[in-house]
Amino acid sequence: MAEPTVTRPEVVDFGGSGPPILLLHGLMGRASTWRPVAPWLTRYGRVVGLDARGHGASPHRGGGWRTEDFAADAAAAVEELGAPAVVVGHSMGGLHAWTLAAIRPELVRAVVVEDMAPDQRGRTVDPWRAHFASWPVPFASLDDVRAYFGGPVGDYFAECFEERADGYHLTADLDDLYGIAAEWGERDFWPLVERVTCPLLAIEAEHTAMPPGQQARLPVRAPGGGHHLVVAGAGHVVHRDAPLTYRGAVEAFLSEVLTR
Repeated sequence: MAEPTVTRPEVVDFGGSGPPILLLHGLMGRASTWRPVAPWLTRYGRVVGLDARGHGASPHRGGGWRTEDFAADAAAAVEELGAPAVVVGHSMGGLHAWTLAAIRPELVRAVVVEDMAPDQRGRTVDPWRAHFASWPVPFASLDDVRAYFGGPVGDYFAECFEERADGYHLTADLDDLYGIAAEWGERDFWPLVERVTCPLLAIEAEHTAMPPGQQARLPVRAPGGGHHLVVAGAGHVVHRDAPLTYRGAVEAFLSEVLTR
């Protein structure tokens, strides 16, 4: 039987066949940031990435930033794929992954959360404004983007920029990013975690900026259970900083959940 076709511009089809695997990126990212991960994931199923609202090729701009809105977009992508999906999310994408599992459990087979915590109340986007303002945007080339951010994260950020008439800019608008992240400092997302009845793998960076202790409790407070791993030496983008450890953890988890 032919795999379902998804033709929307915000959806990137990485190939593979079998059970759907949906990839959700972090804030300021886009689906293409998953390119190093997608090839080995295709051994386990049909791999699709989604540009979130306000990012990449998504047509949704300028508003509609509640977490449930993002989860509804992800639900529509899974429905087009025709079967429950394993949903893999980095940072913001992890939040959207467990939210989707909470509100549409029939669409989610398992969840992987990479470096995201449910309760960040009290934090604001103000420190981010100064940080982003310090970037030498527009960059003259993608090589300049890679050099500025450095190391594996430089390659990650190169996927987040696009060429315009005067140089390279983020594909996302900064005001949109501030609007999206502002909600995280105002809401407690534990009630959604506590509705996740499928298995959950939480992958935490050793050098995480998330509030301490929360990620270890994700598979404990989620009724579906699961596992937690701290990746030594890794920063926030674990799948770039420690790709072999990340891969090993995810493959072990998939081998477990896809045989159920």
